[in-house]
Amino acid sequence: MSRRIESLFLPGPAGRLEAQLDSPAPAAPEASGRAGWVGLVCHPHPLYGGTMRNKVVQAAARALRDHGLPVLRFNFRGTGLSEGVHDRGRGEADDVRAALDYLATDFPGARVCLAGFSFGAWVGLRAGCGERRVGAVIGIGLAAASDDFSFLRRCRKPKLIVQGTRDIYGTPASVSAVFAAAAPPKELCWVEAADHFFSAHLAALRSALSSCLPVLLTAEG
Repeated sequence: MSRRIESLFLPGPAGRLEAQLDSPAPAAPEASGRAGWVGLVCHPHPLYGGTMRNKVVQAAARALRDHGLPVLRFNFRGTGLSEGVHDRGRGEADDVRAALDYLATDFPGARVCLAGFSFGAWVGLRAGCGERRVGAVIGIGLAAASDDFSFLRRCRKPKLIVQGTRDIYGTPASVSAVFAAAAPPKELCWVEAADHFFSAHLAALRSALSSCLPVLLTAEG
């Protein structure tokens, strides 16, 4: 599918945020039934090298774009060319809301499918669950052994968790507990033998996302 990538800066609460908007071909057949949706993908921990160019982030963005959604990726404060300094997930939640503000302006009335990987899942889903503009959430590689995902108990939005079975930061036991406690509607998809970074399993990650997206984007929360 042809695509257009636009590099831009968003106004953020701690200064401008570096971002990229990835748009699919307008007439793509995969876009059928996806009208009214846009994607937003949040990256992993910036203090450990996480940026919007992370391979898992790009795989998630590609899966959303292949389903006809324009997709925004951005760097949290203090990452890449984004201004500000890292705030241990507190200010980063405001960065997510700034990205949602941008999408609300550029795609008025659209529902957002918000995806996040690792740190991006913890920050993004926490912010997105409290936002009316967000219609569905995707958590990839949850660091469930250390991060608090109890907010998912109150989140009635359609949600998808995609996790590797060999993820040491989100073991099958810890992620299964998070999923069991989360409010419906919800779906959990395991990527067999994948580690936290989905090393050598990016194609399986994209396949898992692609197979679940049609249901996620039509679920009622």
